[in-house]
Amino acid sequence: MRFLVYPHELAIGGSQINAIDLAAGVAAKGHDVIVYGVPGPLEGYIAERGLRFIPARRMKYRPAPSRIVQLAAIAEQERIDLIHTYEWSACLDAYFGAALVKRVPTLCTVLSMHVAPYVPPSVPLIMGTAELGAEARERQLGDVWVLEPPIDVSRDRPEVDGKHFRNVNGIGDGDFLVVSVSRLAVDLKLDALVRLIDAADQLAASTPIKLVLVGDGAAREALEARAAAVNHRHQRKVVVFTGADLDPRRAYAAADLVVGMGSSALRALAIGRPLVVQGERAFSETFEPATTELFLSQGFYGLGDDTAGVETLASQIASLINDPEKRARLGRFGREFVCSRFSLERAVDVQLEIYDSILKRPPALRPIEALRAAMLALGLEVKNHNPLLKRERKAFETVMLASAKAGSWPPRLTR
Repeated sequence: MRFLVYPHELAIGGSQINAIDLAAGVAAKGHDVIVYGVPGPLEGYIAERGLRFIPARRMKYRPAPSRIVQLAAIAEQERIDLIHTYEWSACLDAYFGAALVKRVPTLCTVLSMHVAPYVPPSVPLIMGTAELGAEARERQLGDVWVLEPPIDVSRDRPEVDGKHFRNVNGIGDGDFLVVSVSRLAVDLKLDALVRLIDAADQLAASTPIKLVLVGDGAAREALEARAAAVNHRHQRKVVVFTGADLDPRRAYAAADLVVGMGSSALRALAIGRPLVVQGERAFSETFEPATTELFLSQGFYGLGDDTAGVETLASQIASLINDPEKRARLGRFGREFVCSRFSLERAVDVQLEIYDSILKRPPALRPIEALRAAMLALGLEVKNHNPLLKRERKAFETVMLASAKAGSWPPRLTR
């Protein structure tokens, strides 16, 4: 069979890496898989995984008319049996041309933490958590499956050597290394990263903690400013930034503890590291046998209520600093857990079953839902390009970043 996989972007991120890893796994099963997308940093990773890449036309609008036409043409020329898109914007690019006009079956995976209303109801969906799967079934007419983000446990394993990472970043044998691998973004990530820096600040006076943040993004300058104040206060490098890393396995392996969310959290577990899961609005929780059902339901992420202070996260980290036996036990448990539930090999088999199900019974496309999807998408684009709202969003980000630099957290604002 011939499949086209379309990640919503090719910047470094969990959804995109998952899409590529699964595509490579499907190809290894004997299928012809093409990756389509707007050129970005992950092009090299696509080549490394042995996949053919077709660059998408650049366009700032979602959905993009030029890509709608291009995808329909590719589907016909390449005789594509199914298009697998990731996130709603890529879904609509495929839906309006290849699906509606060429009748090519289209599947959408949504790994963001909400069910977007822009995906047409007839489009089959894969959701990343059980909670989101249940929510999607209430509004979708098409089939909905749940497939958690897969991890290549043969690449991400405890035998990965982290000594070089510790050496080049000045991490001594007596330092307790906390690692976070994350996009340094304002949306979704900033709240957690600020609280993590503040927790390291609280612990630095009494413990040999060192926090290394691996990643890059629009919030980096603000976070570096906040970290610089922490480093100055303690007269040593408590917080270190390394920039983005296409292969952060050595960073995970070097860590005594990983703090993160989503696919990053799962990769840390695969490499056998203890984990504290963060989310937004002060959510944090240690991954252990007692919390597995929570994370299986809501994903490796959570929403707090802003009542928990940094003290909660600092306490969770401190309890692991002071208990090396617990760290070792949780590391072993996490590795076993990921291998049994989140392995890439299992996910590829599940995904091929989903493909087979769709191809045997293609969904009935309804013109009226196409009109509704177009109107919703158009409304979103009008909103996104509204000069007044652009200024509001810019002002919101400015306040957030200013507070992240040195101010109190969370900032007092309304959006």
